[in-house]
Amino acid sequence: MTLSYESTHKGLRELSRLYGIQTSYFGMRKRRKTARPEALLQALKALGAPIELSADVPAALRERRLALSRRPVEPITVAWDGELPPIELRLPEAMVERKVRCVLTFETGETRELTLDLSTLPAIDRVDVEGEAFVRKALRLSDKLPFGYHELRGDSFRTRILSAPRLAYSPGQELERDWGVFLPLYALHSSRSWGAGDFTDLETLLQWTAELGGRVVGTLPMLAAFLEEPFEPSPYSPVSRLFWNEIFIDPTRTPELERSPEARALLESSELQRQIEAARTAPLIDYRRLMALKRRVLEPLARSFFDRETEVESGLRRFVDTKPEVEDYARFRAAQERRKEPWPAWPQPLREGSVAPRDYDPRTMQYHLYVQWTAERQIQRLGSKTSPSGTGLYLDLPLGVHPHGYDVWRHQGLFALDASVGAPPDPVFTMGQDWTFPPLHPEAVREQGYLYPIAYLRHQMQHAKLLRIDHVMGLHRLFWIPKGIDASEGVYVSYKAEEQYALLSLESHRNGTGIVGENLGIVPAYVTRTMTRHGLYRMYVLQYAVSPQSASVLQSVPRHTVAALNTHDTPPFEAFLRGDDIEQQRSAGVIEEEDAAQKKGARVAIKAALQKFAGVESPDREDSSPLLRACLSFLASGPARLVLVNLEDLWHERQPQNVPGFPGLNPDWRRKARLAFEDFSTSDQVRAILRSIHSLRKKKRS
Repeated sequence: MTLSYESTHKGLRELSRLYGIQTSYFGMRKRRKTARPEALLQALKALGAPIELSADVPAALRERRLALSRRPVEPITVAWDGELPPIELRLPEAMVERKVRCVLTFETGETRELTLDLSTLPAIDRVDVEGEAFVRKALRLSDKLPFGYHELRGDSFRTRILSAPRLAYSPGQELERDWGVFLPLYALHSSRSWGAGDFTDLETLLQWTAELGGRVVGTLPMLAAFLEEPFEPSPYSPVSRLFWNEIFIDPTRTPELERSPEARALLESSELQRQIEAARTAPLIDYRRLMALKRRVLEPLARSFFDRETEVESGLRRFVDTKPEVEDYARFRAAQERRKEPWPAWPQPLREGSVAPRDYDPRTMQYHLYVQWTAERQIQRLGSKTSPSGTGLYLDLPLGVHPHGYDVWRHQGLFALDASVGAPPDPVFTMGQDWTFPPLHPEAVREQGYLYPIAYLRHQMQHAKLLRIDHVMGLHRLFWIPKGIDASEGVYVSYKAEEQYALLSLESHRNGTGIVGENLGIVPAYVTRTMTRHGLYRMYVLQYAVSPQSASVLQSVPRHTVAALNTHDTPPFEAFLRGDDIEQQRSAGVIEEEDAAQKKGARVAIKAALQKFAGVESPDREDSSPLLRACLSFLASGPARLVLVNLEDLWHERQPQNVPGFPGLNPDWRRKARLAFEDFSTSDQVRAILRSIHSLRKKKRS
């Protein structure tokens, strides 16, 4: 029988929905965008559907229907506040009269055996699927569960139970109408650092902020990166979300330095000091050069450490015991350095995750093990979770990882390797965006019990007072771009949001970390509602809130937010007012003259609206200082839980840290702060503004 195009297309849409693919979405100007059949086919293939051509749809649809019906129970069950909901069992009709034994295993290892008489369980309904009959029944367990990860297992089914508080952890009185500062760690520099910030600089910034009354220091992701070959300095494309970037280590504050004559001699040499000074005075960060300089010192420190067998059995062994995957990571980095090619080009079985001693230099492996331990020790020294001042870190969780990095290599089955994540077309990026990293497979990560997400959440939460979740909409859905499909034709794939909010909530309570969701831009209203329902902080950014017509919208700053003038992806306040970003795009040919003129006119109107709202008008039209202070005072006087001040705004910086979507337009992630720590920390202007913010926050709090 020959199937019509209409019936085949209808089957393709149904198959897509059964795999969690949205067949349409509302895009620019709220117009419905319907996915092309080719995009749906390729997305299905990326998800592992047994399909190559549209002719395969009927068989694949039958297989998917049966697979879902034959699944006795969902792999994950959420128990909000410990209350286990009825668990839906899907049973072949022949089983409904049986008795089955199952075991409830608590996270502590305690077990409870249960005998279920399936015939007595309440029936939900009976369905026929592709000639097979199934009965859905509701299993109710009345006992309230302790918070944690538990498991209910029977002879033919298993579900992992996430028992979590409905509301994520809130710092409460620890963070009530407070303020903090923001600066990327790489951009922070001092007279003692090597041309880019390090963990010692971060410690100093925390102490200085605490002295002024600030409660958090925010920075960009500090996660492991490729800084040699391959090379990718973006903090949002890390090698791993489980390990730190060793470029931030301060080699002069390692305990091993006293026991390494070679490292001390290097540090004291005039040749190395000249190179450090050249890196310190360079206008931009040269990551390759800086990493090579630090590695010259870190390698002899590692050799000195591993040559002392008694030391290996002490602190490092305890570190490995608590984080056993670090040895696997070190072997991966060592193998990658030896082969000098991305892991997809490696031979089997190395490509598939099996590393033998012959695949790497043991000294290189020891180096990577040592720098991870050292980075962990230096971060722990910050003491942000228990410091008497109460000033802590506001860290950042990137949405994805580098496709050639450790996480994708080790957890290949958790990623959809034939797709990448991006964003649909919008008024700025009319052809959409491809962010190049692979998405997590929504079903594979559930079947794994979310062990990988739990690990990367814990990695940062153990040190963070607040953790920002980049692109929080990704908890609900991600825009997939299958291989061979243009970014403008990508499709949305759904994720189990409730399960991911449960992970966030449970881990936030266990680590005492508040959660901030980055919900800026075009985000469906249900995302913000869900964040509110589960106690996540939202973001309020003035540049997104004000319009050319009126600044009155600024009066409605939500309370449960982190409020700021901008983000690392937007122009600094001074550049925003002047329209520098528009001129940059015009000069590069990204936008036409007419569009640039319209955008500049709108920006002038925005500035006028802000001035009117704030009641300030400087006699010098070029002086934005009064408006900057007025806008910061407005945020500080408002109800937001936290006001985050971009330090670069305080000296009227005009160069952005990042211009997303336009490669080569800006030295992204390489620009140092114009003022070194010694300069801005003693600036009367900077200190006066921050003291004013502190006074306003303290006044409103009391």
